[in-house]
Amino acid sequence: MVITLGELIIWLIIAALVGFVGELLARRRTPFGIVGAIIVGFIAIFLVVGVLHWHIIGEPYLNGVPLVTSILAAAVLVLIWSAFAYHHASGYYARHYRRGGYAGRPRRRYRWF
Repeated sequence: MVITLGELIIWLIIAALVGFVGELLARRRTPFGIVGAIIVGFIAIFLVVGVLHWHIIGEPYLNGVPLVTSILAAAVLVLIWSAFAYHHASGYYARHYRRGGYAGRPRRRYRWF
């Protein structure tokens, strides 16, 4: 599989679109903002086109990239990446208010909207 410079530039543009739409579908954000979305989109395109060769019959292609399958792969990658990137061993809230003897953490306010 040979990738030219023109294909790489077009793949990066498509990766930005695929990563952004994948973020919207997953309802989560990737770390590093738009750069993270481009990275996730590019990895999704590479996995779908270069490694796994998955596609849906009748799916629209843009410069050899299957759009629907790449968007779905990007959504799955966003879920996986954000699950590992934002995971902490113990919550920040539990250890934030340790000032001294009787100072406890304030009551948690539940917001409905």
